[in-house]
Amino acid sequence: MAEIKTLGVIGAGLMGNGIAHVAAQSGLSVVLMDVSQPALDKALATMSGNMDRQVKKGLLTAEDKAAALGRITTATTNDAFAGCDMVIEAATENEAIKVKIFAALCPILKPEAILASNTSSIPITRLAAATDRPARFIGMHFFNPVPMMKLVEIIRGLATDDATAAAVTALAERMGKVAVPAGDWPGFVVNRILCPMLNEAIQALMEGVGDVRAIDDGLKLGANHPMGPLELADFVGLDTLLSVMKVLREGLGDPKYRPSPLLAKYVEAGWLGRKSGRGFYDYSTTPPTPTR
Repeated sequence: MAEIKTLGVIGAGLMGNGIAHVAAQSGLSVVLMDVSQPALDKALATMSGNMDRQVKKGLLTAEDKAAALGRITTATTNDAFAGCDMVIEAATENEAIKVKIFAALCPILKPEAILASNTSSIPITRLAAATDRPARFIGMHFFNPVPMMKLVEIIRGLATDDATAAAVTALAERMGKVAVPAGDWPGFVVNRILCPMLNEAIQALMEGVGDVRAIDDGLKLGANHPMGPLELADFVGLDTLLSVMKVLREGLGDPKYRPSPLLAKYVEAGWLGRKSGRGFYDYSTTPPTPTR
């Protein structure tokens, strides 16, 4: 099993910068690529700020922070990935976009390089088939916020070989994560269970079973959840939740996975949750105010 020493990350958004953060802290050389230079600048600032909080909590020394940031280089083209042992794609949850990324990336990679997707729901076998290396393609699904969440789902496609699965599992553990194997079915383990629950909470809201506070307080106090389902949906991103529900509905063919019409309506309005400032809560107020 070849050791992964240099890791590429595609996408400098919320997930990409989190993956780059934990990879650099674990001693890997990291190449963070995004077509937008402002997105890269923002990602570096976010990582620096998050590491500052770790320093204040005594989880990291100032020297370790400087060393970790020093292991990260940024780029706006795929050429920077030529020497990488592995590249993780952390782009938006859209299959067509991911396939387009892989088509441009694969000719740049060295033949033995591993390619992984951070997809939260799209079948790995299908994504792998769009590349030149199905045996060295795998799902590596991190959870938000990446520096804090311990879980990584490891999803083998039909063609993924044993060496790739072993190398990526070892990488997750080196990053301080708990690697959980998941079958290559829509939604994998966590989102297969979690997203229908969030969707059902939104459907209950639409039907007037309870308002936002009743639903969130009910699950926090009645099921001992740290966040209510509507608060969590806002945190995940309502557009991401809608995408996952569509993948579950299409891939499993069961009407129970139909996205709530209210979820679709919020996404149409651009009310995507925390990242847009408004979802089932209005985040312009402190504390956030329910919108229904």
